[in-house]
Amino acid sequence: MTQRKRDEDGSISLWMATASFVMIVLVGLAVDLGGQVHAKQRALNVAAEAARTGGQQVQPAPAIAGQHVRIDTAPARTAAQQYLAAADVTGTVTIVGGDTVRVAVTDTYAPKFLGLMGIGTLTVTADASARIVRSIGGTEQ
Repeated sequence: MTQRKRDEDGSISLWMATASFVMIVLVGLAVDLGGQVHAKQRALNVAAEAARTGGQQVQPAPAIAGQHVRIDTAPARTAAQQYLAAADVTGTVTIVGGDTVRVAVTDTYAPKFLGLMGIGTLTVTADASARIVRSIGGTEQ
């Protein structure tokens, strides 16, 4: 009976070491994938706010006269790019059709746990747009 006991010595230690390693990897995946989702949401928020900031730059004369509402292209692009710079992300600003500001953002997330396993920064991207409209009595004109 003592012979059988010696054959099992260390089997629990090996199992615990393997299970502990697997648990650390799973926790690392959960933390880092959650961090990447958070970074993606931040990129989306920054893109949306930059688009709104650009969309606030309208051509004043036709808007005041009640003729039409158009984006003032150069100030809109500048305002959106300044917002992106202040948020410390890179991105592109496009004016579409004279009434829409489209912003594409690229940012990165540096993994906390998975970085120890050789996984480097993860890239996140997001797109958002803001469209200005003229409305009278709740109806788009």
